[in-house]
Amino acid sequence: MNMTDSTLMMRVAARRDEADGIAGFEFVDADGRELPPFEAGAHIDVYVPGGPVRQYSLCNAPHERHRYQIAVLRDADSRGGSQRMHDAVNEGDAIRIGVPRNHFPLARHDAKPLLLAGGIGVTPILCMAEQLAAKGAAFDMHYCARSKSRAAFVERIAASSWAHNVQYHFDDEHGMLDLNALLTGGTDRHLYVCGPQGFMNAVLDTARSLGWSDARLHYEYFAAAQPSGDGASFDVRLARSGRVVSIAADCTVTQALAAAGVDVPVSCEQGICGTCITRVLDGEPDHRDLYLSPEEQARNDQFLPCCSRAKSRVLVLDL
Repeated sequence: MNMTDSTLMMRVAARRDEADGIAGFEFVDADGRELPPFEAGAHIDVYVPGGPVRQYSLCNAPHERHRYQIAVLRDADSRGGSQRMHDAVNEGDAIRIGVPRNHFPLARHDAKPLLLAGGIGVTPILCMAEQLAAKGAAFDMHYCARSKSRAAFVERIAASSWAHNVQYHFDDEHGMLDLNALLTGGTDRHLYVCGPQGFMNAVLDTARSLGWSDARLHYEYFAAAQPSGDGASFDVRLARSGRVVSIAADCTVTQALAAAGVDVPVSCEQGICGTCITRVLDGEPDHRDLYLSPEEQARNDQFLPCCSRAKSRVLVLDL
């Protein structure tokens, strides 16, 4: 296993169709050596051949050290990552990935967590179910999709020891999930949700309206809702040096800082992974990320410079 910094060179051991428009990929070390460990909710950066770097959730059981498994939905509206994965990555290919990182972990000492998956959002939820089942923990899982043909891993779930914990909600068979009925009275539990933005917003908005605290709501978005560089220009003051960097209306903060020689680690550049999170010492951010909770955004003491901007004329950053 060749490893440089925090990346690995892997081999695509298998590729298979998991559902309509969803391809599954299995990555292994070419020499059969163990891979770095991970826990449920983790994702890897995939350096898409001829394309961008994209984050994909691991969906195999965390105790497996011989492989990493992901699934990719072909998205016609994507910026090229998913389409390149479908068109250019095949069994036997070498591919570069990042070591697993986790911004979506299971809470410790949780009593019967509630897992909600929408479409391709089943990938991290599936991994959570595997980890909970391996520990003998009780949980409930609800899997929503437009149809069974577009739901990945249905056969795998059916063959699992925890299949009885899963309820399906296919729009063309069962109708949509009744969120009010499901979430009423469960505010002492932890809820984990992943899927398309509209699905997730509906789940989270309903939960909050029924009294769920943000501390018990855990979620991971796949794509940002906001364009990364638009709006009025403003200035960023770097507290450690006193330098002022101007942010043009069509430029992101990270782009402007990089051009000025200031390095801020970035990964997704869409406001979903949290890699670039930066402390705000003064000024008011214009939050456009899907990583921070509403409570965290309201504190205005941190923001994601890859996509967020400023409502005030100046932002003072801890850089």
